[in-house]
Amino acid sequence: MSVVDMVWPDQSNHHGTLFGGAALAALDRLAFIMGSKVLRGTVVTAAVSRLDFAAPAPAGHLIECTAEVVHRGRRSVTLKTELVAEALLTGERTRCLSGDFVMVRQQAPEETSSALAPTAADAGVFPQEISDRTVVRLAEIVFPGHANHRGILHGGPAMAWLAKAGFVAATRHMRRTVVMASSERMDFVAPAHVGEVVEVLAHVTRVGNRSITVQADMWSESPVTGARRLCTSSSLVYVSVDH
Repeated sequence: MSVVDMVWPDQSNHHGTLFGGAALAALDRLAFIMGSKVLRGTVVTAAVSRLDFAAPAPAGHLIECTAEVVHRGRRSVTLKTELVAEALLTGERTRCLSGDFVMVRQQAPEETSSALAPTAADAGVFPQEISDRTVVRLAEIVFPGHANHRGILHGGPAMAWLAKAGFVAATRHMRRTVVMASSERMDFVAPAHVGEVVEVLAHVTRVGNRSITVQADMWSESPVTGARRLCTSSSLVYVSVDH
């Protein structure tokens, strides 16, 4: 599984590179998401090992985090994770951080061993169109700070995540500096709730001389049941500002 994010100045240290704690948090977030998909339940981080800080990730770069299952038990999974920085205007990629995360599933008293039997989805098998390199995937966990008083994801964070994924997809395709010019349409179809994982999938649909249109869709998923629903669908237009 692979997800992307951006290094903003508020995540950077005084050297202008991604703070180590923020880098670890990005990998831990992906480990939680992947662990939830594999084990289908409430998971916690049990151990982190083999951490290797190989290179810094400068502010303004894309970071791509990947997680791969290397061992699966009845209630635990070991994930090999890696964080790679990418210069969006050149495509140059640098391996920055790697490490192993052990995630443990908290078992409810009424659960039986049959309930823990792995399925194809639990093993990390995802639709081909989602894993394709032309599709940008951004994943977040809905925390209380993202939600309104009813425990539903607030529109502000949702739109920010859609815009971020669209920006990455547009810049990766054009390899030029772009800014958002307009949103042709944004449909809020269903809510996302606190504790759910949201994934934004973005891909380029139209390219002009200086503009590019990106389709960005946000899906929510229950970590326990795996049930998914489309929450928001949007068409975003970005314009090149290179001189």
